[in-house]
Amino acid sequence: MTERENVVLSRDCKALFVPLGIQVNAKKGTEVTLMQQLGGSYTVLLEGQMARIDAKDADALGKTRIPLPAESYRGPASLAAVQDLAWQHLRTCYDPEIPVDIVELGLVYDCTVAPAGKDMHRVDVKMTLTAPGCGMGDVIAEDVREKLLVIPSVIDATVEVVLDPPWTADMMSEAARLQTGMM
Repeated sequence: MTERENVVLSRDCKALFVPLGIQVNAKKGTEVTLMQQLGGSYTVLLEGQMARIDAKDADALGKTRIPLPAESYRGPASLAAVQDLAWQHLRTCYDPEIPVDIVELGLVYDCTVAPAGKDMHRVDVKMTLTAPGCGMGDVIAEDVREKLLVIPSVIDATVEVVLDPPWTADMMSEAARLQTGMM
């Protein structure tokens, strides 16, 4: 989506004010302006404030939820396949203020997949934030965790937000710097 779109909510849904991460109830009949649709979630203007609406509430915006890569995956749940899917899912996670995924932003420091019993896996992610006091940090980390748990055979996922080393724009990929006009 490249253009802003005004939408009237068809039902009540949860929204999180950005960047504070404060949860509010967006009421049916409220008009919002759709700013971006990335990774399945939506950034909207709600009552003059930027807010994030989760993918599970896409229908309230008149949109169809975008499936994650693992939802159509039919191959074996090998360690290598889970590792590949984990990175694909990480690329569907966004800071609601920045139209670049967390991998391209350089926020993911480590993603480790390990056996967790017969044909089961666990995924451990270490990531950072663009700013230490980001109110959306817990929201982004939970988004990562939930998307990892959708992967077949993943029974546990942990996301640790670390602030050392601190994030700098140098950690962004070249494509991310181009997209954000930092190059």
